Formats: sequence, C-alpha cells, structure tokens
Amino acid sequence: MAEKEKIPAKKPQDQSYGAIVVRQFKKNRSAVWALRFLIFIIGVGIFADFLANEKPLYCKFEGQTYFPVFKQYAVDLGLGSNPERFNTIYNWRSDVEFESVIWPLIPYSPTTTDKLNRDYTGPFAKQRVQSTKFKHWMGTDKLGRDVLAGLIHGARVAMLVGIVSMSIASFIGILIGSIAGYFGDNKLKVTRITLVLMLLFVPLAWFYGFQVRSYAIADSLNSGILFTVGHIILGVLIAAAVFVIPYLISRPLKRIPVLGKQITIPVDILVSRFIEIFVSLPSFLLILSIIAILESPNLYIVMAIIGLTSWTGIARLIRGELLRVRNLEYIEAAEALGYSQTRTILRHAIPNSLTPVLISIAFGVASAILTEAFLSFLGIGVPAEQVTWGSMLSAARGVPQAWWLAIFPGFAIFITVTIFNLMGEGLTDALDPRLKK
Repeated sequence: MAEKEKIPAKKPQDQSYGAIVVRQFKKNRSAVWALRFLIFIIGVGIFADFLANEKPLYCKFEGQTYFPVFKQYAVDLGLGSNPERFNTIYNWRSDVEFESVIWPLIPYSPTTTDKLNRDYTGPFAKQRVQSTKFKHWMGTDKLGRDVLAGLIHGARVAMLVGIVSMSIASFIGILIGSIAGYFGDNKLKVTRITLVLMLLFVPLAWFYGFQVRSYAIADSLNSGILFTVGHIILGVLIAAAVFVIPYLISRPLKRIPVLGKQITIPVDILVSRFIEIFVSLPSFLLILSIIAILESPNLYIVMAIIGLTSWTGIARLIRGELLRVRNLEYIEAAEALGYSQTRTILRHAIPNSLTPVLISIAFGVASAILTEAFLSFLGIGVPAEQVTWGSMLSAARGVPQAWWLAIFPGFAIFITVTIFNLMGEGLTDALDPRLKK
C-alpha cells in the first residue's frame, strides 16, 4: 500500500503588529494600487532629469566623452560644477556635432523652447520636428515648451512639496503635541532659576543659530537642497548648544532654596490655547502674508511655509493619543524602572501613538500638493522659471483652444491627490484595531 503523501503544515502567520497592518492594508485593493502608482510617480520625480532633458545622457564629441545629465544632476544637488565647455553650448541638438550620442526618452527639458512649434502646438497637430523621437506627444505652450517634460519635472516638485512640507509639519506637530499630551498640566516641573535662564537665552539661541547665519542660509537656497538642509540642521544644533549654557549655570544655583523651588507649568493648557489661536487664522491668508513679506521666495521657502502652517492637526492628534497612553501600564512600568522622561516619551509613548498621525500625514501630503498648485496657479511664491503643475494650469487661462494645457496637468494633480486620499483610507482601515482578524 502506497504511503500517503504528507501534506506540509501550513506556516503560522506572523502576528506582530506590523504584519497585521500590512495584511489589512493589502485587503484594500484600491489602496494597494494607489501605493503602486505613488511609487511610480516618485520614481518619475527622482529620475526626471534622466527621462526628460535637452541634454544627452551620453555623448562623445571633440574626442571627449561626457555624461551631461549626470553632471547636471550633481550640480543641482550642489555636488559639483559643469565643465567650461558646456557653457558655450546653447542648443545641444544644433550646436554640437556628436560622434555618438544617447538621448533621454523625452529630448526636452521643461524650459526648452522649440521655436518651430510655438504658439500652442497641439499633440495631434502637424509638428515640425526632425523625427518622431523629437515629437511633442502632449503638445507645447505659447513659447514652445514641451508639456510632457513639464509634467515629468512637475512630479518632482509635487512630491518634494508634499513630502518635505509634511515632514516639517510632522516634526513640529509631534514635538509640541507629545509634550502637551504626556506632561499635561501637572507633570512638567522645572526650577525657578532654570525657567528664567531658559527664557533669557531664547533670543540668544535664535540669534546665533539663525540670525547671524541668515546670509549663509539664503545663499544655500541657490546652491542645492543638500546645502540648504545642512545649514538648517547646523542652525538647530547651534541653538541647542546655546541652551546647554543656562542648564549648566542653573545646576549649582538650584541649591539655593528660593531659586531651586520647583514650578509646575500647565503646558497642556498653553499648547492647546496656542493651537486654537493658530487654527483661528486663515491658513491660506497666513501663507500669502508670509510670502508677501519675503524679498525673493522660492520653492524651498514655499515648502517650509506650508509645513509651518500645517502642523496643528498633527499636534492635536498626538496630544489626544498621549493623554490616553500616558496612563497605561507599560508607561507606568517604564517610569517605575527609573527610565528618564525623554526615553519614556521617545521609546514608548510616541511610537504607540502614531496611528492617527500616519493617516493625517497621508491626507496632509495631498493638501500640501493642492496648496502649492494653487500658489503656482496664482503665480505666487514659486519663481516664474520654475515649471510646476500649477504654473502649467495657469498658462491655460484665457486659451480654451489649448485644451492640453489644462487637461494633462489637471489630471496629474487629480490622480496624485486621489492616490494619497486612497492611501489615507487604506491606512485608516489597516490601523483600526476593530478590523484586525
């Protein structure tokens, strides 16, 4: 009698919190497809210079081999400079005789003007191009700029604005909200001398961290995003170092009974009232007011402004979660074991309170992209030479016959915002404890 085939035992499912969330998220097919499209859009944004550029990916002329797009990519990041030979080339297609060349998929940058196909050449109209490779598949605008190249590079702007601005908003919101929620109105106690010295050193921290270095930070805006982020991080570190001074000064002075007496700070009330005041201000009007004050706003400043005006919702959510979490057993156990409050907040309280924050961030990214598109549509904040989906929509005003200038950028904004909304809904379902089966 033949032996019965052994059926392999079914592997037990991973029951960790992360694995459960992933399984729940995968059940939502629309959210999964939204994530796939998001990865595609992010990839397009990252490799925009390699997909649409008037410069070749590889070329050989005058006996030299060059990689112009790679070089320009490094220049934009502030990691190098172009060879002097590149400065004499105005049009890469007509000014250079190549021995061999490889062009990007779209041989146009968003600012390249095609004089033979200007004045709103449609995607289905007859175009004066050398070959099909140089065809404008989505038409051109009044100046002859390729719409498809603008869409590709606009994806980078949209992703940068959404992700960077919400990163700023998340950092501020989580920091302020977690302090208010964890300490409440009766857990944050400081000595009189520490409080007085910290307040006195706030102007000094701002002065040495940012005011003294304002020119360096302003210059870094034109040198690449890496330089800008580096200067901002350096400013934060300098400001933090300044606050070490009052802390060290206050340590011996705490021994004096009058100066060492502890004061309870009602941080929750103060933060809540500040959030209410901030929320009462019209956010878009606040953004317009800040941009109007600045001498030369650019994309980085717009991202920072959107982030600085979008943190209140995140702060409210994390505050509410911390008010609940701080009374749970594992927080009390951490405090009983003698862990510092900083470790308890960062290692235990905040990680277990981020569920509603992640959902808010997903919807916030969509809101930030819409805000930037609206600002670009009005021609506010973003420089005129910066091509974004909003600026492309603005070019379609008053030109109803150039339907492609409104349809393609508008559809791109609609798809991107819908993707983040679907992902937000997917996260809402995946992180809902009542649906974990």
